[in-house]
Amino acid sequence: MKILVINGPNLNLTGRRQPEIYGSRTMDDIIATLRHDCPEVTIDYFQSNCEGAIIDRLHEAGFGGEYAGIALNAGAYTHTSLAIADAIAAIGTPVVEIHLSNIAAREEIRHRSLIAPVCRGTIAGFGELSYRLAVEAIMKF
Repeated sequence: MKILVINGPNLNLTGRRQPEIYGSRTMDDIIATLRHDCPEVTIDYFQSNCEGAIIDRLHEAGFGGEYAGIALNAGAYTHTSLAIADAIAAIGTPVVEIHLSNIAAREEIRHRSLIAPVCRGTIAGFGELSYRLAVEAIMKF
């Protein structure tokens, strides 16, 4: 089984950017732990700060039949990108929305997710465990 993890803008700064919100471990550490803890799954990883690149990767993964699912942390695009929501709605591969922080407990602008209605589910607020929970959910689809 293969699962794709996609991260959006500024998640490349995890471990350095606001560690009180996003944690002190780098995304490389988080993905390495995820791969270690889930050896029965091949986990591919993609990160981009560019909306179009994320959409292109969703298209590639979503129509190829290669992945059982996609775990997507769209970062701030969660709240602003109708284009990413449209891409998720267009593909056949299930997508789980994930967030390190509890977006419902943050600034009001972060309370609304444009991608949630087209995702299979949402996992938020569990720090790096959010990624593991998303992988486990996809494994059960």
